[in-house]
Amino acid sequence: MNRKYQYILFDLDGTLTDSGMGIVNSVAYSLQKKGIDVEDKEELLKFVGPPLIESYRRYYGYSMEEAVEMVDIYREYYGTKGLYENSVYEGMEEVLKVLKERGKVLIIATSKPEEYARQIVEHYGLSKYFIYVAGSNMDETRTKKAEVIAYALESCNIQNMNEVVMIGDRKHDVLGAKAMGVDSIGVLYGYGSREELEAAGADRIVESAEDLIRILE
Repeated sequence: MNRKYQYILFDLDGTLTDSGMGIVNSVAYSLQKKGIDVEDKEELLKFVGPPLIESYRRYYGYSMEEAVEMVDIYREYYGTKGLYENSVYEGMEEVLKVLKERGKVLIIATSKPEEYARQIVEHYGLSKYFIYVAGSNMDETRTKKAEVIAYALESCNIQNMNEVVMIGDRKHDVLGAKAMGVDSIGVLYGYGSREELEAAGADRIVESAEDLIRILE
């Protein structure tokens, strides 16, 4: 991985911001509405990163129709409270500042609905670093990371995949990048493990946000 990347795509949850509390509380709220009480909310951290419908179906056995309903209930909490139960990772804003000063083009590529992603980026003062925020649709389409990456690249008219790298904390970020023919960097300060990122085939794995400054020259 010796390329000099011009276009740097960032995942949002678990990469730019520590969004675990808001997502966990929103999932717990939705489950409680269905009579399911989760004693240890840390169990719900597995919902951070992957598309919500996929997680509701995988972990609670809901049908597609039921999972869609659960996402609607989830948003009752997330759209008003969970969105802001969030924080920018320590050192991340400095990373963005340095990369922008180096002339890099920064883009967000998240499976979170674009509407929410834009609100978060604006709320935490990060919008000045990014030329585009690409996310999923509120109707739960374009949630797969490969689809989001494709949408981001098309929206920004980027055609040379050798100049692009995707940065994220979960296997979905790595696999989505592979599907689109772009390199990936996995970060360990988020919600994925080294084992998960290695198994997915990340081109590089870093421990901290500051490491990104060192390797993205």
